Amino acid sequence: MIDLSNEELLRYGRHLVLSEVGVAGQTKLKHSRVLLIGAGGLGSPAALYLAAAGVGTLGIVDFDEVDLTNLQRQVIHGTSDIGRLKTDSAIDRINEINPHVHVERYDTALTSSNALEIARDYDVLVDGTDNFPTRYLVNDTCVLLGKPNAYGSVLKFEGQASVFAAEGGPCYRCLFREPPPPGLVPSCAEAGVLGVLPGLIGTIQATETIKLLLGIGDVLMGRLLLIDAMTMQFRTIQVRKDPECPMCGTREIRELIDYEAFCGVKTMEEDQSISDVAPRDLAERIERGDDLQLIDVREEWEWKLGNIPGARLMPLSRFAEEANSIDRDREVILYCKVGARSQRAAEYLADLGYSKVGNLSGGILRWSDEVDSSIPQY
Repeated sequence: MIDLSNEELLRYGRHLVLSEVGVAGQTKLKHSRVLLIGAGGLGSPAALYLAAAGVGTLGIVDFDEVDLTNLQRQVIHGTSDIGRLKTDSAIDRINEINPHVHVERYDTALTSSNALEIARDYDVLVDGTDNFPTRYLVNDTCVLLGKPNAYGSVLKFEGQASVFAAEGGPCYRCLFREPPPPGLVPSCAEAGVLGVLPGLIGTIQATETIKLLLGIGDVLMGRLLLIDAMTMQFRTIQVRKDPECPMCGTREIRELIDYEAFCGVKTMEEDQSISDVAPRDLAERIERGDDLQLIDVREEWEWKLGNIPGARLMPLSRFAEEANSIDRDREVILYCKVGARSQRAAEYLADLGYSKVGNLSGGILRWSDEVDSSIPQY
C-alpha cells in the first residue's frame, strides 16, 4: 500500500525515481525513527538532511542554548535564535523544511541513567557529541540496545565518520578501547574547527543513516573514513571487530557506567588541591588588592583580544618551561578561554607541589559575561 499523500509523492519525487528507494523505501523512511545526540555542528546538517529526506520521526537530545559562537557552523540555528534552546530552534527549522516530520525533544544531557530509556525506541542513533564521556556512552547504549551508531567527529581541519555497533560490525571501543588521557585532545572551543567541516561530516552521517534505514549500499561498518579538509584528501582505514572488546566482544560490560570517571574527568570537588574561582569573586579580590598571581594560559592572539588586568601571559604550549618562575608561596589563579586549558595547567602545578592554585570557572568568556563586557566573546 502507498502510505504517502499526493503532496509527499511530489515532495519526494527525486527519491521515488531511484530504484533503490522508490515508494516502498520512502514509506520505510516515513516510518523510521532516528535519534540525534546533539543539535550542534554535526547534528545540524544531519537533522536538516534527514528531515528533508522524509525520516518520519527525529529525536533530538540537547540541553544547550544557542550562542553567537555557534553560528559559524551550527547551521540549523540563526541569529534570531540566540538565547533560545537549541531544541526550539531546531524544531522550527525542521518544521519549515518538512512539516511531515515529527520531532521528539529531550531538553536534557544524555546520561547513564536516561540513555537506554531515551534511545530504546529509535532505529539509528546519530552521534553528534563533542566529548569522550558522551561518545562512549552513546556507543555502549547502542551495543546494549542493538542499535547502529552513525558516528562523526571533527577538530580543526580534520574529520572522521563511521558506523559502529551495527550487526556483525565493530563498536567504538573496538577502535578506541580506552579514552585518551584527560586534556590530551583539545575541544573545538580550544582548538577551533573549520566551519564547513561539521557540515561535511554531518551530511555523511545522514547519508549512512539513510542507507541503514533502507538497507541499501555499503555502509561504513568496519571502516573509519578520515577527511583532511586542508588537502581535501579522503582515506579509509579498516576497523575489525575485536573479540576481546569488553563491550561488543566479551560482553563483560553489561550496563552503562560512570563515563566521566572512565574518561578520567576530574571535577573541582574531586581535586581538593585546586579551587574553583568564580569571576565576580576574583574581581572583588583584585579590587581588594589581594596578593594573587594571575596567569593567562591562552595563546598570544587570544591575549590581544582582551585580558584581565594584572595577568601574566604564559601559554599552555610553553607552560611547563616557565612554570618554575611562578612563586610557590603566593596564590596562583589561572584562566583561559573556557576553563579547560587552565584546569590542565592547574593540575600540572598541583602535581609539582603548589598548594595555592585556583582555576577561573568558565574562563574569560564567563568573565566577559559577568565582569567586563568590553572583552569580546570569540
